[in-house]
Amino acid sequence: MNIDNNDILIRLRYALDIKNTEMVEIFKLGGVDLSKEEVMKVLTKSEDDLAVTETHIACDDEMFESFLNGFITYKRGKQEPKPGQPERPALTHEHVNNLLLKKVKIALSLTSEDMIEILDDAGVTVTKGEIGAILRREGHKNYQICGDRYARNFLKGLTIRYRG
Repeated sequence: MNIDNNDILIRLRYALDIKNTEMVEIFKLGGVDLSKEEVMKVLTKSEDDLAVTETHIACDDEMFESFLNGFITYKRGKQEPKPGQPERPALTHEHVNNLLLKKVKIALSLTSEDMIEILDDAGVTVTKGEIGAILRREGHKNYQICGDRYARNFLKGLTIRYRG
């Protein structure tokens, strides 16, 4: 089963118990203006064969990364850019699952050990080296693509940790 951006957002929202109004605010902090109704359409599962735009808004990679950037700002506060640094972070176009793990790690101030524990809570054993490879910048010689299984189990582990 393939995991899409809408599904990841649904699972992340549930795991961290993020309210609809907070979702609107997080999207706005990431530079995407959505109404509460539009956020609800993003938070519906897509029907593979049915492209029903009235009840579903597909979350593309750019919108997803903008949400994650907004989530970091929401959790950690606005960071003033250093001289010569752009106001908004440039979109990276990285593999979505790697992006999810990196940005959630930053937003929740998790350590690599925390991430290993979260995955362990979901029944997945990973080493510090494997986590490090997933968190590396794309193009680094030790970079590893994060598969859907890891992403799903990371979200499952977050749910166990934050919702009990």
